[in-house]
Amino acid sequence: MNTMQIRPILAALRRHKMATALIVLQIALTLAVVSNALFIVKTRVVHLSRPSGTDEAHLFAINNQWVGQPDVPKIHAQMRADLATLRKLPGVRDAFASQAYPMQEGGGGLVRIKHRVEEKKQQLALSYLADEHAIDTFGIALMAGRNFRPDEIASLGPNDNVAPAVIIITRDLAHKLFPDGAAVGRRVYLRDDGPSTVIGVVDQLQGSYAGSSTRSIDEDSVLLPARYASADDGATYAGGVVYLVRAQPGQLAALLQSAPAALVAQNRMRLISPEGGVVTLTQARTKAYATDRGVAIMMGTMCALLLLATAGGIVGLSSFWVGQRRRSIGVRRALGATRGDILRYFQTENALIVGIGVVLGVALGIAANLSLMRHYELPRMPLWLLGVGALLLWLLGQLAVLGPARRAAAVPPVEATRSV
Repeated sequence: MNTMQIRPILAALRRHKMATALIVLQIALTLAVVSNALFIVKTRVVHLSRPSGTDEAHLFAINNQWVGQPDVPKIHAQMRADLATLRKLPGVRDAFASQAYPMQEGGGGLVRIKHRVEEKKQQLALSYLADEHAIDTFGIALMAGRNFRPDEIASLGPNDNVAPAVIIITRDLAHKLFPDGAAVGRRVYLRDDGPSTVIGVVDQLQGSYAGSSTRSIDEDSVLLPARYASADDGATYAGGVVYLVRAQPGQLAALLQSAPAALVAQNRMRLISPEGGVVTLTQARTKAYATDRGVAIMMGTMCALLLLATAGGIVGLSSFWVGQRRRSIGVRRALGATRGDILRYFQTENALIVGIGVVLGVALGIAANLSLMRHYELPRMPLWLLGVGALLLWLLGQLAVLGPARRAAAVPPVEATRSV
């Protein structure tokens, strides 16, 4: 339609200011909410789909608790015996002892890394206790440097808190700590009582926490060369250890039964819960990202319902206007307007309404995203997502108005002779 044909549309909209304003506001709010909701869905899906860096398909963890209040030396001796038993089992590729496993949602230690003792700025990272078998057990790739040596693995007790002489870090953490060069051979401070030298960099290793509260450091992991004897104090804390085991291909299902049974046969003074005592990393991923998955489903459903409500509003308003304008439509038909002219009239009217709503919705969408960035750990929403949302809303509007517009185009010229 040309400019002369748009003028009657604007005149008609001015006569229905309240209805027009309401549908414009609905379109604007729909765009703002749907664009930000879909962006949250996208971030959640990306988050729950990212790899842990490990051989997840063949990894499982055994949560072992000690009973009988053994002392620290006995725990260390038992851990060495347990690891020897696990590594000799048919189907086991490797195993090591730690305090946590990837995506456990707990158990991992938070460390604060500095370049100098006096430096106030700290880089947060998540830690795993490890030995020379950890890299092979995880199935992670050593990108630079070397692995731990057996003589570098410390035996720590509940009262020991010594900074390790050497550490291995992930590539993501290395880039944050040393953006200007290689990390191997560089020194950092995990505590004030001595530096730790980076001897190796692994490609990727997700931390034990997968929740949104640690999302920015999910892949900033540190391997600490130690085995920790967590003793039972007899009152408030049951000591224990996490054994991570990597199975040979095709052997995982059998080892889930035979590995804990072998540990119990080796020494019965332990507790491995039948519920949650043995966890595969596949199960850990499903549990850890249940919230992300639920939020994505909920947001997606909400978007679909909101779009349906908006389409219903457009259909209802357009149908109402067709009923109100039957006589004027009949006059236009009597003056020579074709069905195509009437159809284009309503589609153009709808395009103008949706266009105004989209412009307002883009502004509201940007404002909403900035607010989410301030209050939550959410990145900036790309503008193209708002553009896609605007286009979808415009197409939805054209589709929604099609039915009422076709009914308007079917109004016969004889309507012009009827009384108001």
